Amino acid sequence: MFDSRYIRTFQEVVRTGSYTAAARALGYTQPAVSQQMKALERDVGTALFTRIGRGLRLTEAGQALTRHTGPILDSLAVAQQQIDAIARLRSGRVRVCAFPSAAATILPGAMARVRDEHPGVMVELSEKEPPDSLRALARGECDIAIAFDYPGFPIDAPEELAGVRLMEDPLTVLLPVGHPLARRRSVRLADLAGERWIAGCARCRTYFVHACAEEGFTPEIACTTDDNLVLQSLVAAGVGIAMVPSLVLSFLCHGQVTGRILEPHTRRQVYAYALRDHLRIPATALLLEEITTAAEARVGC
Repeated sequence: MFDSRYIRTFQEVVRTGSYTAAARALGYTQPAVSQQMKALERDVGTALFTRIGRGLRLTEAGQALTRHTGPILDSLAVAQQQIDAIARLRSGRVRVCAFPSAAATILPGAMARVRDEHPGVMVELSEKEPPDSLRALARGECDIAIAFDYPGFPIDAPEELAGVRLMEDPLTVLLPVGHPLARRRSVRLADLAGERWIAGCARCRTYFVHACAEEGFTPEIACTTDDNLVLQSLVAAGVGIAMVPSLVLSFLCHGQVTGRILEPHTRRQVYAYALRDHLRIPATALLLEEITTAAEARVGC
């Protein structure tokens, strides 16, 4: 193991060509630089310099070490910067991966509060449906993942992840405003057996087909889309109706579309996940707390 102080001094000796010049550049005495280089040579087990007149020449071992000093010191500098940012929340980033309706509803307020309290902390947002978001988290591609599961279809979270339950999200049906059942406050799924449907992501589609089977019918799926705005346009145009979570109702963009609670009442569970070891990281813990607060404010939406 090399002392990083010696590596920095070694790099300066190589750059300046002498112990005296390196000492001047570093603010050390010449004997202090000489002692550090002797200590470094003891650590590596061989000579790093030979004297040629008043100058120094690198030995083969010294040349080998020179090729690595830059990357070593750069890595140490990056590590120190990251540690400082994590410890003081003055800078740095937190990467969060969420499914689209959570990204549109829960996250904006949470991200804004982090920005207001700690302007130097940058939050990066990407969108993925579960279980892809949890796989990305386990691979280290993000720091927090927001995911959901349905009754009877629990999400398979890797053991190294810790989950925080955020909220229950009731399921609704998205209808054109002129639909005969749009006048009701709630709609039974069985009453929609003869409708054409627009299905969503793979996980939502799997549960949707299962829920229809529980009510005794197989849905006619006209098309599928993961895009909630496209889905709304398709419903508004009369292409089909859709089973969607209540979070989607928070950003309805079409005046010709309305949502009604589905019976029997079903709620998906929304969670935030992080690597267990990362729960001790201040920036991750801060954003997770803000996400939890934002989700609690949406309970009953």
